[in-house]
Amino acid sequence: MASLLHPTLPLCHRHNSPSIITTSISASASGELSSIRRRRNCNLKKGGGCRSSSSDVTFIEPPWAAQSKADLIASLKIKLLSAVSGLNRGLAANEDDLRKADSAAKELEAAGGTVDLSADIDKLQGQWKLIYSSAFSSRTLGGSRPGPPTGRLLPITLGQVLQRIDVFSNDFDNIVELELGAPWPLPPVEVTATLAHKFEVIGSSGIKIEFQKTTVKTTGNLSQLPPLEIPQLPENLRPATNRGSGEFEVTYLDSDTRVTRGDRGELRVFVIC
Repeated sequence: MASLLHPTLPLCHRHNSPSIITTSISASASGELSSIRRRRNCNLKKGGGCRSSSSDVTFIEPPWAAQSKADLIASLKIKLLSAVSGLNRGLAANEDDLRKADSAAKELEAAGGTVDLSADIDKLQGQWKLIYSSAFSSRTLGGSRPGPPTGRLLPITLGQVLQRIDVFSNDFDNIVELELGAPWPLPPVEVTATLAHKFEVIGSSGIKIEFQKTTVKTTGNLSQLPPLEIPQLPENLRPATNRGSGEFEVTYLDSDTRVTRGDRGELRVFVIC
């Protein structure tokens, strides 16, 4: 779980170093080589350039190409955020909404390229707000995993869903704000549940989380009550399938937006708080 969209959040443009492509010229192509030598310091249209030696020509990608990619990514981020806005984190999504969100995410993932957490691990640091989860369309707070249903069966209102990541201590906390209904005339009870995990990076862009404990703290009028800590069950009492653990892939990442795909196929979109 984790982070809601701030409309004023600036979009981050990814800056890539210009790529250099070198083409070897055969010595037998003497006529073409002579022509290239005469144009040794030529300038390509739109700001590009080339350099040559007796056997090589190096073409340098012009600066506008990198800028065009940044503009493309910015527009695709807006498209994705627009596709998931108004869906109440996915709780109000129908099949058409799910398809549109998935298509917009795939476009952004393709433009951004493969995520390399060994180089970009620092971008995970901070508190993230969940703005969309495809699993919430199942109408349960557990998403694709077991969890209490939403709607009128239980008087539970979902507040913010946050994800707090510390890359130095490997802490990975899912934080959920809930409002629990109470019999009239009692006011509803506001609580914050923190599911603490440890995480490790798997491969280039995979993350595995391991559940540690759950802490429930009342807020609002009952904030003076002490928190309730629910530790992890002893290993010999844990179910064969540890529901508190899981794996997911980070498929897009920059300084303010993160897209992940879970081990059960769920798509999640986060923005930095």
